Amino acid sequence: MPNDTALWAATLGTTVGEAWLRRDEPKPPEAVARFREAAELLARGVPFAYAVGRVPFRTLDLAIDARALIPRPETEGLIELVLARCSGGFAADIGAGSGCIALSLAVEGRFEKVIAVEQSPAAAALARENVLRIAPVTPVEIRIGNLLGPLVENGERYRVIVSNPPYLTAAEYEALDSSVRDFEPRDALVSGIDGLAATRALLAGAANLLEPQGVLALEIDERRAGAVRALAHEYGWHDVAIHADLFGCPRYALVKEG
Repeated sequence: MPNDTALWAATLGTTVGEAWLRRDEPKPPEAVARFREAAELLARGVPFAYAVGRVPFRTLDLAIDARALIPRPETEGLIELVLARCSGGFAADIGAGSGCIALSLAVEGRFEKVIAVEQSPAAAALARENVLRIAPVTPVEIRIGNLLGPLVENGERYRVIVSNPPYLTAAEYEALDSSVRDFEPRDALVSGIDGLAATRALLAGAANLLEPQGVLALEIDERRAGAVRALAHEYGWHDVAIHADLFGCPRYALVKEG
């Protein structure tokens, strides 16, 4: 469990170092109430981000709760790869959750507009709250629907389509730590009997939505990198690159036709 200093930092909206330096200062009553509530949630096993209601992601400070998956550091690496390769035009984020990917693209990238698609109305509402919270200069539009469906309707073409889709099997989900399994949304984690249903659908349909030389960027399960590469070739993608995360695990697939 995180220590009191980390919990105070999250409660007060400061860094851990600043919270430690101010540890002996009187705290506002509302901050004390939030601290106690968060501590009670943590004692019941609730993940830290849900307990404090916020999570850092790259340059962002996002609101988070059980409506959406807690953003992971690995996903920050996906953003890094995309920003190094893509700019201008429209970008899309499939499976927006809290809006962490879409908002990072809007804040750090040089896109005209970012479209974020989310199947869960509850998660889409959270993403909209974070759009208002961050207020990026680049417009971010939240659309409710399944995978690529909401992108097909308007005939737009995208410079990049980014997704951290669900990629676990049901058995893998059941083997997760209870702090994940008991609190985070199952639908954001599990994808068919082989863990590849969402990835397969993205590889099957994204090419028709991309500009020439456009990129489909996916976070993947390290155990299925070979299967993702094979699927990409099966669906006609000629340029398939698998990239490692900070831990050296094959975590990202960047594919394009040319």
